[in-house]
Amino acid sequence: MTIPSVLGISGSVTRPSRTTTLVSAVLDAITARTPVRPRLVELVDAGPTLFSALTSDKLQGSAAEIVRAVETADVLVVGTPVYRASYTGALKHLFDLIRYDALVGKPVVLLATGGTPLHGLVAEHQLRPLFGYFNTLTVPTTIYAVETDFRDYRLVNPAIADRIDRVVTEVVTLLGADTATAFGPAAAAHNLPAALSA
Repeated sequence: MTIPSVLGISGSVTRPSRTTTLVSAVLDAITARTPVRPRLVELVDAGPTLFSALTSDKLQGSAAEIVRAVETADVLVVGTPVYRASYTGALKHLFDLIRYDALVGKPVVLLATGGTPLHGLVAEHQLRPLFGYFNTLTVPTTIYAVETDFRDYRLVNPAIADRIDRVVTEVVTLLGADTATAFGPAAAAHNLPAALSA
């Protein structure tokens, strides 16, 4: 049996980064619960190479490899700091380079960080529609963390740890689910939830 790959993507363009801390914490928690091949992509490093290509047909070298990694991962863990009330431009550019049909049926975890609770629904209002376009399976639980949930860029809020545990349970359930059983036989051929195949 092939060990599934889990790719974490931090949309932060700064270092150190609370977003990267959160993405890494979720990756670590998934890895601790079930055998996976984890990898973290930080756009603070990858952004300059990705911006060398404005369209997918111009991708070369490490930029092309990052896009392939996103398109072939079994699970995505995507985090962004809130910037101008949305996700970062670097994260948007990455997904502008992804084939529209490359992520169909893939589980995706949605994470965000911000300076105020007022942006707490950014994952629902900004990230979930983005991945809805790609017909992914975004897990029900999202995580939004503010500055006070961290100390020296380490997570310290037990409530965030509890949400990470919920997210991991949802991911492990999806990884262990038979497509036909979990989503209906009509969806199995396309790896789609039954609601999307109707």
